[in-house]
Amino acid sequence: MIKKAIGASVASLMLLSVPAWAEWNPDRPVEFVVASGAGGGSDNFARTIQSVLTRNKLIDKPIVVLNKGGGSGAEAFLYGKQNKADPSKLIFATNNAYLLPHVAKLAYSVSDLQPVAALAMDEFIVWVKADAPYKTITDLTDAAKAEPGKIVFGGSQSKDVDETLVALIEDAAGVDFKYVPFNGGGEASVQLAGGHITANTNNPNENIGQWQAGAIRPLCVVSAQRMAKSEPIQGEMGWQDIPTCKEQGLNIDSYQMPRTVWMPAETPPEAVAFYQQALKAVFDSPEWQDYLTKTSQTGTFLTGDDLKTFVNDSETKTVAVFKEQGWSTE
Repeated sequence: MIKKAIGASVASLMLLSVPAWAEWNPDRPVEFVVASGAGGGSDNFARTIQSVLTRNKLIDKPIVVLNKGGGSGAEAFLYGKQNKADPSKLIFATNNAYLLPHVAKLAYSVSDLQPVAALAMDEFIVWVKADAPYKTITDLTDAAKAEPGKIVFGGSQSKDVDETLVALIEDAAGVDFKYVPFNGGGEASVQLAGGHITANTNNPNENIGQWQAGAIRPLCVVSAQRMAKSEPIQGEMGWQDIPTCKEQGLNIDSYQMPRTVWMPAETPPEAVAFYQQALKAVFDSPEWQDYLTKTSQTGTFLTGDDLKTFVNDSETKTVAVFKEQGWSTE
């Protein structure tokens, strides 16, 4: 992984004209196709990048954002397939680009797309109500052992990232939870604050309001290391004060959801290289660092073999869970 960094050399790149990066340049308006509805995490991801590119004149053609979130994002990926080799189409997604075909019969496969870059990772935190008796993830899994199938976890959608993580926790701890899907992470956080579910696995940004209000609290973050230092969120506690789940005895090294950019298959390599340069400049901009801070995401820039390795590893591990749970269509 290439961790975020702002250096003088990158700052100078921001001042270069677009033609200095590569021989290829867009010759028509560029479409940012978002694999979700307006207002969601992927939409915010795409529009932040659009803003930085436009404000810093890193692309000299208009950029139009199109939301195609039907079928959990499949609409956007099918659009990519239909526009094979078109260098004016960029698709903004998460891991759904390569995982959806494993849980639903769709008219596209990941081979119809090609990865361009990843710019951030969503971390996942196990949350409980503020007055819950559980102080660690072990307390929660011990309760689940005592009452199999009774402890209720909420999350966004079914057979998606949240339910997959709950399945991983069940497997690692040898327990059985009851999973209840909601329309999104925001709804799951409201249900937890109201005491209608026992826990959820939301990312930081979707639960921060309820934590600030003192309605919920974090048990642990499913990451190899603690999150970056922040100002206090609740009392004197900031993101860096949340222990990792592994620190508390849960044998899961890490679980992250990437924020990814794709293009149609067979797009000319010089076009892909151009956008990778542009996205790297975005990643190293002050505006992007502000975005990461506001959303509590981990800055990670991946392209080429690094990105392919991440995707392959993520796909292999997640599909194993799909098959174990009986979700796989293969």
